[in-house]
Amino acid sequence: MAAVALRSCRRGFSRFLSHGGFVPSSDTHSKDRRHKSTVQYATRPDLPKLAYRRVKGKSPGVVFLPGYGSNMNGQKAEALEEFCQSLGHSYLRFDYTGHGASEGVLAEGTIGMWKKDVLFMLDEFAEGPQILVGSSIGGWLMLLAAIARPEKTAALVGISTAADHIVTSFNALPLETKMQFQEKGEWTVPTKHSEEGVYKFSMDFLHEAENHCVLHSPLPVTCPVRLIHGLKDEDVPWHISMQVAECLLSADVDVILRRHGQHRMSEKEDIKLMVYTVDDLIDKLTTMV
Repeated sequence: MAAVALRSCRRGFSRFLSHGGFVPSSDTHSKDRRHKSTVQYATRPDLPKLAYRRVKGKSPGVVFLPGYGSNMNGQKAEALEEFCQSLGHSYLRFDYTGHGASEGVLAEGTIGMWKKDVLFMLDEFAEGPQILVGSSIGGWLMLLAAIARPEKTAALVGISTAADHIVTSFNALPLETKMQFQEKGEWTVPTKHSEEGVYKFSMDFLHEAENHCVLHSPLPVTCPVRLIHGLKDEDVPWHISMQVAECLLSADVDVILRRHGQHRMSEKEDIKLMVYTVDDLIDKLTTMV
């Protein structure tokens, strides 16, 4: 597996920083904020509408895939939009079914449903090759999308990638504990990322998710891949990114570990690293053309 290696070119990143870089949304005094994309809705026959924001521009484009229960308005998603605008590259972010401003109910969602959401958005709104940036479960969906749409996938950036994590975590529980949850019909997982303090996964959700596990065999993904993970991630262990790296067929894979990084990777330096990584890939892909 490739060692950690970020190339020194910071063309776009320097330009981004020269415009003030990413300013958290709570900062209302910034005069350098660019005009944000507006929320639009994608209509699908007999399926929930999906809310999205889109910036048109040159290739390669960037697509952001948020985590479970999250949405397209987080700090990482907004930082990437500002960055793409600064370079004139296209950018797409959206909410899965049951998330954010999209229609649907979160508790009724499945990995397969959200995979279909991603593929629909790629097919309908992403022109040309894309760099997919997936956070947590978005990292899992990113891999599924790369396998299903190789012609659309120019590179991948996983942040706290949670590939197979829900399934493997449940299967790792003691047999007696699993039986208790199965009798109850749902698995309750404590979390600090939900107002209720827990995530609830039905047994049907877990069984369906098993059909989309990717770490049981080589992953037919050959594009450049960067996997960023925090060593202090209490939700998705960093070794999952190492597992993903080992399964990928790509010869261009880097794993970047943040010593103090937590699951959401939303600290200023974490976001800088994410943007720098995307910029490096844009430069690499542009040079290859």
